[in-house]
Amino acid sequence: MKGTLKPPTIPEEENSPLVKQLVVFIEHQGSIIQQQAEQLQQLKDEIARLKKQPPKPDIKPSSLEKKKKDKSKKSKDKRPGSKKRKKNAQLQIHETTRIPLENIPQGAEFKGCKPFVVQGLKIKLHNTKYLLETYETANGDYLCSKLPERLNGKHFDPELIYFILYQHHHCGVTQPLLLEQLREFGVDISKGTLSNILIEGKQDFHQEKDRILAVGLEVSSYINVDDTGARHKGKNGYCTHIGNETFSWFESTESKSRINFLKLMRADHSDFAINNVDNQADFHYFND
Repeated sequence: MKGTLKPPTIPEEENSPLVKQLVVFIEHQGSIIQQQAEQLQQLKDEIARLKKQPPKPDIKPSSLEKKKKDKSKKSKDKRPGSKKRKKNAQLQIHETTRIPLENIPQGAEFKGCKPFVVQGLKIKLHNTKYLLETYETANGDYLCSKLPERLNGKHFDPELIYFILYQHHHCGVTQPLLLEQLREFGVDISKGTLSNILIEGKQDFHQEKDRILAVGLEVSSYINVDDTGARHKGKNGYCTHIGNETFSWFESTESKSRINFLKLMRADHSDFAINNVDNQADFHYFND
């Protein structure tokens, strides 16, 4: 119980000596009841403690009204970060268009132009036909000019290939959806050619991935290993992870044996030996 019992206010004309005595008696009873309620609650808390039960929760008054008041005060201020920088300070402007004012009042004085920057992105088909000059020499041989080296003899320019790789590997666009997207842009490309762009010619990346494991084993004092199973093309396979807080290396194989794990640990090498020294396995690596 919070608070004490208070009798109602009695008008002065009705406040007789008997009424005053009754009021004093009621106030005394109220104080006794308040003390007994506090003692009773203390006994309940002690019983709950002995029985290892949770005590009476201390429920604090609601703070909803306070939050509403604080929110109303903050709304008058500017939003955080609005004074940090200008929004268009770092934007590169590719095109500037001047819009003339219509119905200019007579006697109006020109005061310059008010800038309004609109950001946009242009993705459109851009095909280039290269005309390779061809000459026939006096002895019957033919000489032909060469394509730019950046094309690497392909019918798709590097920008288009970059876009395909970015969409598939970084954005997670599947090959069927990516093929549909390219054809909607007007790119004439087949399923096989798209698959070759995504898979073939990536030897440099595979070598770099393999070097991650070799270098990681050289500089690490310990490693964590784990593998998980998954089906690929209707067959059971496994993906093995080797790494720690400094590097991560993954490899997919068809086996989960210890021999397979040792082969993965050898990275670029194909030879290894295990010696039993004092009942402990000691690994020795040999360079090819």
